[in-house]
Amino acid sequence: MNAPVRVQGADHGVSLREALGVWGRIALLSFGGPAGQIALMHKVLVDEKRWLSESRFLHALNYCMLLPGPEAQQLATYVGWLMHGTLGGVVAGGLFVLPGAAAIMALSIVYALFGKVGFVAAAFFGLKAAVLAIVVQAAIRVGKRALRNRPLQALAVAAFVAIFLFGAPFPLIVLAAGIVGYFCGKAQLTQFAGVGHGAANSTDDESLLGETLPGHTRPSAAHTLRVAGVWLLLWLAPVAALRLALGPANVISQIAVFFSKMAMVTFGGAYAVLAYVAQQAVDNFHWLNSREMLDGLGMAETTPGPLVIVLQFVGFLAAYRDPGSLPPVVAGALGGLLTTWVTFAPCFLWIFLGAPFVEKLRGDKALAGALMAITAAVVGVILNLAIWFSIHVLFREIDAINALGLSVELPAPASVDPIALALTIVAALALFRFDLGVPRTLAFCTGAGIFLYFLGATPASAQNLSTSPLSPIAVDYSLMPKVLLSFAALWHTLATGARRCILLGAARRICGGPCRLHLRDISLRERPREFRLQRRRRRAPLTRGA
Repeated sequence: MNAPVRVQGADHGVSLREALGVWGRIALLSFGGPAGQIALMHKVLVDEKRWLSESRFLHALNYCMLLPGPEAQQLATYVGWLMHGTLGGVVAGGLFVLPGAAAIMALSIVYALFGKVGFVAAAFFGLKAAVLAIVVQAAIRVGKRALRNRPLQALAVAAFVAIFLFGAPFPLIVLAAGIVGYFCGKAQLTQFAGVGHGAANSTDDESLLGETLPGHTRPSAAHTLRVAGVWLLLWLAPVAALRLALGPANVISQIAVFFSKMAMVTFGGAYAVLAYVAQQAVDNFHWLNSREMLDGLGMAETTPGPLVIVLQFVGFLAAYRDPGSLPPVVAGALGGLLTTWVTFAPCFLWIFLGAPFVEKLRGDKALAGALMAITAAVVGVILNLAIWFSIHVLFREIDAINALGLSVELPAPASVDPIALALTIVAALALFRFDLGVPRTLAFCTGAGIFLYFLGATPASAQNLSTSPLSPIAVDYSLMPKVLLSFAALWHTLATGARRCILLGAARRICGGPCRLHLRDISLRERPREFRLQRRRRRAPLTRGA
């Protein structure tokens, strides 16, 4: 049984002005995807500020994970609403999106105007290799967390087969998985039993809110109807007006309608929904190509805020390339802002409409089962995304097979791009073997792309990034020794210790170049264990016998 919840006024003592500074700080530091963003909010809101308790935080997170859309942004909206009502929720959720949206808009303009400039294109060439490794890492991490038993693993395999071999739409996969999980959870199958955060623990009263609910959180029919009416109007009125004024064939109308649909099926975060975006934006609407999709995801990885802000980049390019009577940059900016609005406006609706009733979801086994099944299916979708990206990044020729109900893209093995493959392998080693983290890996691969461009190793690759992924890319294989030496030199600037010795030594043996590195140049924490012990013995003070 859950502990009874006390209702009282908002007497936690935190002013909206003070909260504004906290939410601004969180927004500017929210790098690293949803896992890092949620960890940051937990550190600030639970550990440092003690606004709410551990169980309260986890219960809110559980609810946000049930919803379509970015769970980290919705969690910020939820806590802001809990502390200061609707205005607090709008401030928290809006600030969480604002820095990333501004950064992506600026990067989109630079990309559209200067994307074909050699060194800019080379930077995005290197960025794509890192993004590919990051998507693979996301699939592995989510899989380890979600696929805890055979039925959930079977759901992931079924989702992968459905989307990879048969081109099944992502919303259909989510719906089917949710139905399966709902009935399995309702039947109380142990494989679909979620982990809840039920009663409060003894430390909850140490937080400013404790287990009390401010008066504005009490649900009522009038409040529910008012919230639904206001936010549905704010969300859908611009969509309907644009469609009526411009017609269904106009790109602005298409952006409004498509991304409004997207906002209702974005379960599983950015990596999962990008598979559906790729199906529609790349193959159906032809707003951009697969390589540009990777460029956009790379931008989102390097800026604060939710990763689904990459959809703003898609909307920008769609309107930029079909501006009508407007200047292309103005049309692109309108398309990007419209995409951002119809993507995030529903997030406020879900929170303000459902949060007052969220206590009723605590311990609901059927809903927990649905969430687990959807998360398992998302693993298969992310795996499909990783394969789809790898095909378009690593190969120059792709064959589409459409027969017997199958819809598959297969690469021509002989068309592999060795430079892209080498960069991807280096990015994977940086993430999986040396645990450099996403920011340093992105910085390294971006720098590697620019460095190789100025060396002359990837001139054709860099210049053809904005063209069709099927266009040939010429590679000068005589430059491979220089490429290997360059990789080692760049790694030297980011990695430390024994890793430097191994890589630079290998480069010297392969290329015959002067790569010298002495032990004194290596940081102490990265030296082999015997060197650390030897230095410790030399520095240890002498002890006298008794």
